[in-house]
Amino acid sequence: MSLVSESDLGQRSDFGLAASDASPSDYVALLKPRVMSLSIFTAFAGMLMAPHPVHPVIGAIALLAIAVGAGASGALNMWYDSDIDRLMARTANRPIPAGRMARGEALAFGLVLSAFAVLTLGLAANWLAGGLLAFTIFYYVVVYTMWLKRSTPQNIVIGGAAGALPPMVGYAAAAGSLDLSSLLLFTLIFVWTPPHFWSLALVKAGDYGRAGVPMAPNVWGPDATRLQILLYSLLLAPIGALPWVLGYAGPVYGAVACLGGIGMILGGWAVFSRREGDLARKTAMRNFGFSILYLFTLFAVLVVERLTTIWLGA
Repeated sequence: MSLVSESDLGQRSDFGLAASDASPSDYVALLKPRVMSLSIFTAFAGMLMAPHPVHPVIGAIALLAIAVGAGASGALNMWYDSDIDRLMARTANRPIPAGRMARGEALAFGLVLSAFAVLTLGLAANWLAGGLLAFTIFYYVVVYTMWLKRSTPQNIVIGGAAGALPPMVGYAAAAGSLDLSSLLLFTLIFVWTPPHFWSLALVKAGDYGRAGVPMAPNVWGPDATRLQILLYSLLLAPIGALPWVLGYAGPVYGAVACLGGIGMILGGWAVFSRREGDLARKTAMRNFGFSILYLFTLFAVLVVERLTTIWLGA
C-alpha cells in the first residue's frame, strides 16, 4: 500500500508524458552525482588492481559505462522512491517529489541509461564486466530499493553489496576475470557501509520514521544502532588493512589503513558512548564525515600506489 494518496503524489508523479518542467540540472540530480563519483573512483581502483594495465581507451570507455550505470541506478531509485522521498526533508526537493518531473520520465531515462551502460561495457571490455554491471543495477534497484529498503532494518547491510560491486566491475573490465584483490575491495566497502550510513540514520531517524522506512534506529532503537556501529567499526579496521597484509598494496596504504582503522574504532566508540542531546547528533555526523574521508583516503592511496607501480614499470 502506498504511503501517500494519489492526490498527494501530484500531477507529475504518474507515468504520463505531459510536458515536463525538468531542467538539465534535474536530470543530473537523477544520476546522484556523489554516489556516481564514488562508483567511478572505486571502479578505477579495481581496474588498477588487475595484473596487466588495461588499454587507456578501453579503460576510459569502461569507466564511462560504469558511471552511466551508476547514474541509471540512481534514476530508477528516485523513480520508485518518489512517494517516500516527498516525506523526508533531505529528499523532498528531488525532481519528482518537487513536481518538476513525471515518474515516467525518470523511469524511461533510467532504463535507457541502463541498457546503454551494460551494452557499452560488454562490447568495449568483456561480458563478464557487462554482466556484473547489469547485476549491480538490478541489485540496487530491485533487491535494495524495491524490497529491502521498505521491509527490513538490515536493508543497508544486505543492500550495501550494490555499492560495493564497482571495484569488481572495474577489475573484470581490465582482466576479464576476478580474483581475491577485487573481492577484498568489495568486502571493504560492504563492511564500511553500515557504520557509515547508520551514523547518518541516527540523525535523520525522524525523516525515516515519517516515511515509514524501517531504518535501524527506528526499529532497533538508537542505542542498539550505536552498538552495531561500534561492532562494524571493529570489524572494518582489520579488513581495511588486508590488501596490505596480503601483498596487494604497499606500506603507505598499510600505514593509512591502520591509522584510519583506529580512527573508525574511536569514532564508533564516541558514537556508542555519547547518547544524549546535540553532542550525540554532532558526534554521529562527525563519524559519518570521517567515514567518507576514511574510505576516500584508502582508495586514493591505493590508486596512487598502483599508478606509481605502473609508471615505474613502463
